[in-house]
Amino acid sequence: MKGSLFHELEVGLPASEVWEVYGTLRLAQLVVELLPHVIQKVDVIEGDGGVGTVLKVTFAPGTPGVQFYKEKFVKVDNEKRVKEVLVVEGGFLDLGFRSVLFRLENIEKDSNSSFIKSTIEYEIDEEHAANASLVTTAFLATMAETISKYLTEKKTGVMNS
Repeated sequence: MKGSLFHELEVGLPASEVWEVYGTLRLAQLVVELLPHVIQKVDVIEGDGGVGTVLKVTFAPGTPGVQFYKEKFVKVDNEKRVKEVLVVEGGFLDLGFRSVLFRLENIEKDSNSSFIKSTIEYEIDEEHAANASLVTTAFLATMAETISKYLTEKKTGVMNS
């Protein structure tokens, strides 16, 4: 069984500014810094943020379900502002999923605004089909909103803790 979900957020920032975070390892650093109640740490296992980079994402203590997963960057297109990340160990794979791919896109609307589009594509074995309901864009939406707020506040010089 295959499926996909996506979330799109319009932000008052140029796509190039958003991509400076989304297209780099800075995204992982900011997620740990800004969302510590969700992600405890992100370790770079190999790579520098380009294709082939492998990260180990560890969830905060008390997070229900799996405690970690490893992901591999399979596409980083700085021109089109698209990053594709494949789960290679743990996470959804421990729940009967054959594959899980996250696609992060920064789509330019005009010179001062853009969209952050986050997509999850998955394939799951029929006997675990009920677990497909666990797939949600909630974290990707929270991440997009949090990063957008952070970048906007940084740009305007208004930083709240």
